[in-house]
Amino acid sequence: MATDQVEWLRREGRIVVVGASLAGLRAAETLRAEGFAGELTLIGDEPYEPYDRPPLSKSVLLGRASPLHTELPHRREIDAKWRLGVPAAGLDLSAKRVRLADGDEVEYDRLLIATGVRARPWPKEEEARLDGVCLLRTRDDAADLYHRLKAGPRRVFVIGAGFAGSEVASACREMGIPVTVAERAGAPLVGALGGVVGAVAAELQLENGVDLRTHVTVTGLEGDATGRVRAVHLSDENVVEADVVVVSLGSLRNTEWLAGSGLGAGPRGIACDAGCRAFDFRGIVTDDVFVAGDVARSPHALFGYQFLSLEHWGNAVAQAETAAHNMICHGADRRPHLWMPAFWSSMFGVNIKSVGVPPMGDQIMITQGSPAERRFVSVYGYQGRVIAAVSFDNTRWLEFYARQIERGAPFPVEYPTMDRRPEGRQPVAADFPDPSLPTHGPTVTLSGYSPADQQLVFHPARH
Repeated sequence: MATDQVEWLRREGRIVVVGASLAGLRAAETLRAEGFAGELTLIGDEPYEPYDRPPLSKSVLLGRASPLHTELPHRREIDAKWRLGVPAAGLDLSAKRVRLADGDEVEYDRLLIATGVRARPWPKEEEARLDGVCLLRTRDDAADLYHRLKAGPRRVFVIGAGFAGSEVASACREMGIPVTVAERAGAPLVGALGGVVGAVAAELQLENGVDLRTHVTVTGLEGDATGRVRAVHLSDENVVEADVVVVSLGSLRNTEWLAGSGLGAGPRGIACDAGCRAFDFRGIVTDDVFVAGDVARSPHALFGYQFLSLEHWGNAVAQAETAAHNMICHGADRRPHLWMPAFWSSMFGVNIKSVGVPPMGDQIMITQGSPAERRFVSVYGYQGRVIAAVSFDNTRWLEFYARQIERGAPFPVEYPTMDRRPEGRQPVAADFPDPSLPTHGPTVTLSGYSPADQQLVFHPARH
């Protein structure tokens, strides 16, 4: 972009951010911090200003924080127009307009899409409407579930043993509530961490009194005469009575509003380049539409330029800051989004942290500590190099392994500091599920190399 155009944009341009959550807020703050003085509009489908989601499945359910008081702190004044409680409903790329669900249109010179994800609902709509069938994604979801747990249900049933489902189960046990967890795979967390670490997570749940059912699916939810859920039917023909059912089947990326827009958007997210610029459906990069946060699919140099969709708090912040910077600078000053994937969780008294991309790993080694003691580090390898590390109550090693990932260190790991316990001597298969089968709870989606799906059929845009 020419220098005078950039300077005009910074002084008088119109930037619209669709998505008023973590990524949207941090992008807006970065725009102002880096000198954008034009008109800034934030559009959000919820009626609330941006709030923090990780506490919703942890401290909020335990009553240690109010769901109404998890607002994200503002790092600086952003002087923005807020359009809250009105979702975006369409995008006209040629006219540079976002259409809202209430019929209004908002014009832009630069657009940032940070619409994130939503909880995947129970697929049988009539059963999903039963009183006591809950999701956990939004502030309202958390408030509703907290009040139900506080009322002392006879049993909670959690469908899906990914991170969110496992955190709910942990909160239930801490509150003394009986809980059953059903998972189609062989153990909790297998989509995110593989079967080796999943087996440790399974033991952790069983030791804490969770009724864990694996290799089963839920075939139906049964209600009583008043429309309240009363029982869960399983594929092994067992029936479990429960008066609260938490559906934790992963997430859906919020891209439906972009249908027909011409962007490379679909169920796996919105494809963008390393500088956060969105691709159109032909795989051609745009110059005025950017993407950040959970909804983005971006290539990562450390991982073979694999397109990654990362549902990580830190990634949303870093990608939003990169996108905002690149929206208002000269081409030569743009920078790539190269954040090291990392996430954390806490359940059953154990802190779980990860760096890198565990689902890319085909082998795993225990390098520090012991799974039997629930205090260890596991390192994942892919094509002869370190690709990820996961710790249970042993975070001090993760910075070291992050550096190993960055420099492409060889795998299997051979360090004099490695704890030579019997289970750590040789790498074993990481035991991830078949990627073609649905599993619950991966925090990273590996979505291929092409910015446009190969099965796309090209049609001219309809107006």
